[in-house]
Formats: sequence, structure tokens, C-alpha cells
Amino acid sequence: MRIACIATSEVPSRKANSIRVMKVCQAFIGLGHTIQLWLPGRAPDVSWQFLAEHYGIRDRFPIRWIRAARRLRRYDFCLRAVLAARLWRADLYYIWPLQAAALASRRGLPTVFEIHDQPQGRFGPWLFGQYLRGSGARRLLPITEALCAWLERVYKVSLEPPFVVIAPTGVDLERYVDLPTPEEARRELGMQESFTVGYTGHLYPGRGIDLMLELARRNPTMQFIWAGGEPAAVDRWRRRLAGSGVDNVQVLGFVSNERLPLVQAACEVLLMPYERRISVSGGGDTARFASPMKVFEYLAATRAIISSDLPVLREVLNDKNAILVPPEDVDAWNDAIRSLDSDPDRRQHLAFQARSDATRYTWIERAKRSLQDME
Repeated sequence: MRIACIATSEVPSRKANSIRVMKVCQAFIGLGHTIQLWLPGRAPDVSWQFLAEHYGIRDRFPIRWIRAARRLRRYDFCLRAVLAARLWRADLYYIWPLQAAALASRRGLPTVFEIHDQPQGRFGPWLFGQYLRGSGARRLLPITEALCAWLERVYKVSLEPPFVVIAPTGVDLERYVDLPTPEEARRELGMQESFTVGYTGHLYPGRGIDLMLELARRNPTMQFIWAGGEPAAVDRWRRRLAGSGVDNVQVLGFVSNERLPLVQAACEVLLMPYERRISVSGGGDTARFASPMKVFEYLAATRAIISSDLPVLREVLNDKNAILVPPEDVDAWNDAIRSLDSDPDRRQHLAFQARSDATRYTWIERAKRSLQDME
């Protein structure tokens, strides 16, 4: 099929929504489809090789940038992108922004709408209704069961398969094949040799960074690795660490998606200490509906996982593939880390189960489910 992908993400960017868009496009290419991606703004002065390394993707696909006025809140971009995709003779419109999904559906264009949060803003609920009522609505892809249930309850609609397919975030499993042991990965990265506890992701509020600082303070013989974050946040936390007397934390800053598996492999344990309110780049709270990319990367990394016990994370995690603890209970987190330090057999059992579960969440499998019976 000729699939027109329409998104409002910034490319290149370190944000999860940007990475997700590029991974979805790559998965469609991997399934043999022809795709074109439309984005707002000006084409960046970067090479495809840079994008491939930044996003950890292989297959090249065309990207078209369309100028958009900020004061029009992407409505102008969405209209122009849908019209451009129609001129391109797309067979299917795979869309992230609600404005474009509503427009395409109302025009009778076959539309798949991937939704990550409750419809926002003054017109969000109306636009969502327009998408559902449009003759072009072919499929709705909520990223979690929790979001689907919320949409059903609030909009008083029945959202059932095959129209609805739950589409959690995915992972490139092939990038996690034949990872080195933690010791080998640490040597390759030039890290000191000690039991290593890692975190990869942004340093936004709600990510449990204060909790990890306290865990490092309580466990001075362990090495803690924080990979990710925007430059300002990275500098702020480095300064705070320097003034706190905690010297067993390495804040690596941004790590390319291509290199991320090696950093994760250097750890015996991977942490996901989400708080009960999770901030994202736009400042909203995603704790009820989130499908964090790191969940699936951690599963694929074949390492023991300690995660906050939040209802939405239990859609993927359980007591067999992770240790789940209350977000605010520092003592419980500390006990979990120390128990894994002293019990390598348990670490291995959790890691192997996590890897087995990861096979259900590849980007390719996600793309297949998203397009099932639509070709």
C-alpha cells in the first residue's frame, strides 16, 4: 500500500513522539509498503545518515516538510498535509494529529488514527467526534487499554475490535540481539567495574530522579548510570550531584537510539521509577495512559527491571518480568536493588522472562496489528 504518514513531531528531536513516528515509518517499509511522511516546518540541514544514527533506523523514506504558521496551531499544516497526501494518491492515511485525522475521515479518506492521550483543548472533543463519525475512519489505535476505556466512558461509545486495536509502543528487537554481558559492555564504554544500576530516558519531573539520587546515596559501592535528558536538565543534575557529595552517579546526557542498547547492557538492573504524575515534553501528565518506550527497551535488554507499580504499566509488566514497587517508597526500592545484587539467579530469571515477553512488542508486529485486514 501507499501509506501517507502525517505527524506534527519535530525531526530531528530527542522526544519520544519523534522517535515513535520514525520507528512506525520504518516498520511500514519493513512490511513492504511505500510510505511518505509529512511534517510541519522547514527541512533541517542534516543528512539521512545523521537521522538513521539518531533514530536507530535503517530504511530510507521520503519526508516532506510543509510551512505552518504557529498562530494557527497546526490546523493549516494538517489541511495542507491531507491535501498533499491525496494528490500523492495514498491508499491509507496514518495520522497522529487529531485535526488531520478528523479532516481526512470527514472527507472519506481511509484513515488510521493513533491516539496517545485524551483529546485536548477547546476543540479536541469535537474533533474526536468528527473523526469517529467520518466515513473515512478505518481504525483507532489507543496506546493503552486504560486510554481506550477512558475514551469509551467519556464519549459514551463502544470501541471494539476490529475498529480498535490497542497499540502499545514498540521496540527494535534486532538491535538487542547478541548484547554483551554487563562486564563486557562496561569495558567497551570505558566504565568502572562494579554492580551497575541504570536509567535511560528524560529527566523531566515525575521520572523519579530524586528517588534515584537517594538510592545512589544509600548504595555508595554501586555505580548508577543516568542516560538521556535535555542539555539544561543534564547540567542541572550534574551540578546538584556535585554539591550533594554523591560521587557514584554518571550522568551521560543524550545517547543516540543506535547506541542505547549498549548502555542498557552495561547495567545489571534497570530502573523505571515513574511517579504518580508523569510529565512529558509538552508539560502534561501521562501517568494514567502512558506507554513509555523504555518499558519495551528494558524488556528487550535482557536485564532485571525494577519499576513503579502503576496500573497502566501493569498492562505490560508483571511480577514475572519485573519487580514492581510503590513509586514513593524509597525503602522498598532500596530493598529491591539490594535483593537483586545478592541474588544473581533471580536477576537472570527476571531478565529472561522480560526478553521473552519483548517479542510481542516489536515495531514490526505492532505495524502488522495496526494494518491487519486493511490491505
